[in-house]
Amino acid sequence: MQGNNPIKGEPKMAKIIDGKLLAKKIREELKEECDKLKTEGITPKLAVIMVGDNPASKVYVRNKSKACSEVGIEYQEYLLEEETTQDELIGLIQKLNKDKTTNGILLQSPLPKHLNINEAFKAITYMKDVDGFTPSSVGKLCIGEDTFISCTPYGVMKMFEEYDIDLEGKEVVILGRSNIVGKPLIQCCLQKNATVTVCHSKTKDLEEHTKRADIVISAIGQAKFVKADMIKDGAVVIDVGINRDENGKLTGDVDFENVEKKAGYITPVPGGVGPMTIAMLMNNVIKATKEQQKEKSML
Repeated sequence: MQGNNPIKGEPKMAKIIDGKLLAKKIREELKEECDKLKTEGITPKLAVIMVGDNPASKVYVRNKSKACSEVGIEYQEYLLEEETTQDELIGLIQKLNKDKTTNGILLQSPLPKHLNINEAFKAITYMKDVDGFTPSSVGKLCIGEDTFISCTPYGVMKMFEEYDIDLEGKEVVILGRSNIVGKPLIQCCLQKNATVTVCHSKTKDLEEHTKRADIVISAIGQAKFVKADMIKDGAVVIDVGINRDENGKLTGDVDFENVEKKAGYITPVPGGVGPMTIAMLMNNVIKATKEQQKEKSML
């Protein structure tokens, strides 16, 4: 037996970053924390608000409900009609802000076009912002204070930690500048002393950036956009994208089959960043519950 050494002539394959396995480990640890809180008479509770009938949102919400059940978090769902007004939505958020039994509030996106999602996020009280989208959470992240970090970027950082991928001094290229993934990731990577470049639809010579990167994180929502010739040998490739290819198969932003032969580490889709996003949401609910209890004890 020659162990894991590849047969001569075979391409060296990247190490797979198994988000599904890591998420399972995190959920098990959180269940222990949740059980401990319950012995103290505290049951963490997450309220999820969904407006309209978006099929993808229904899947995400179902996955969140399942994860809550596994960890032991109480789950409350608010399904609002497509025609719900901004005032009605904010009214519900304010009601949940005041509800002492609700520890976390999650507003499922996207919202119908007539609703202003940023205004809705602003209405969520910081202490219950388990998605990390309020101006307070974003601001604290920017100045390096402890805060609720958006679940997808938080999940990516946990992957680096688990696989001993050191960001210090590394060139990180992020594809995508969304408020949900790209922008929070900039701050997370900077805090680990990486040199960060953000590329987007207006970036010129995008491949010039990706080819020199030690770590490429793609969150642009274009199936198989990142090709093998866009990255350097041994690069770490994190695929945040969730798309459908021409055959309707779930795929990421990365041409996994070919990039896997060149990268040092790579995340699959599905089974990579997705499960980690939900695991970190569970983490944030437990964190919010503990912080609220600490605040109560100080009154």
